[in-house]
Amino acid sequence: MSDNTEYVPPKVWTWDKQNGGKFSSTNRPIAGPTHEKELPIGEHPLQLYSLGTPNGVKVTIMLEELLELGHAGAEYDAWYIDIGEGDQFGSGFVDANPNSKIPALMDHSMDKPTRIFESGAILMHLAEKFGAFLPTDPTARTQCLSWLFWQMGSAPYLGGGFGHFYHYAPFKIEYAIDRFAMETKRQLDVLNRHLADNRYMTGDDYSIADIAIWPWYGVLALGTQYEAGEFLDVKSYKNVQRWTGEIGTRPAVERGRMINRAAGDDNQKMRERHGPEDYVGKTGVKI
Repeated sequence: MSDNTEYVPPKVWTWDKQNGGKFSSTNRPIAGPTHEKELPIGEHPLQLYSLGTPNGVKVTIMLEELLELGHAGAEYDAWYIDIGEGDQFGSGFVDANPNSKIPALMDHSMDKPTRIFESGAILMHLAEKFGAFLPTDPTARTQCLSWLFWQMGSAPYLGGGFGHFYHYAPFKIEYAIDRFAMETKRQLDVLNRHLADNRYMTGDDYSIADIAIWPWYGVLALGTQYEAGEFLDVKSYKNVQRWTGEIGTRPAVERGRMINRAAGDDNQKMRERHGPEDYVGKTGVKI
């Protein structure tokens, strides 16, 4: 249904906890912890605290790609953060990420344990740490970072805009859905035009730009995200479809998509990850 009732904003907005929607129980207009809870620490230098959402999947794909290349130092523990239960507001998580959003990474291999938050910053940290998936040529590096930050700036329109109003909002608002569907399709067209002349986002080389963009727009192009494939006519973006299919069949991507998932087939989910032995009996999430 559409809500065409005119809304007149009050002079001063106040927090209404009963605003509805899937995440209303954890949304709040203030920062900081709500309870004391330390984060667990495993045996590896890299400790990831995350959830299998697109932003979390970026990092698990990156770590799995590094391990696929043979970087033993990229071994990691991945701990499940249940945002529906408010784990992101525990004191330990807030220390790791004062913004209380997944993912958060603690790097214990440095002189002083170092926190890295924001998925784009985590990808850059890992790329520079291991010398992988970030071009060294100045022009290619600039293009890679431009596309990485394009994703960081664009995804809120897709997830917080289109995904929220089309899929999660307690009722349908035509204006909001039209506004964000238009922007989402514009972004798909940006990608489709670019990928007409490029195998990957920075040319012939797979990079952190692809790793950042794929969990959002690649999965959207599969038609499963927000149950909106037909609505957005995602199959019409042929170059995005080609790119999506190629990346989606990479073994590291199939593994990365499993991690910190609590729902779905047992062979395709892994609530926590602590070593390669955890993959025994798993098939991975396949296209």
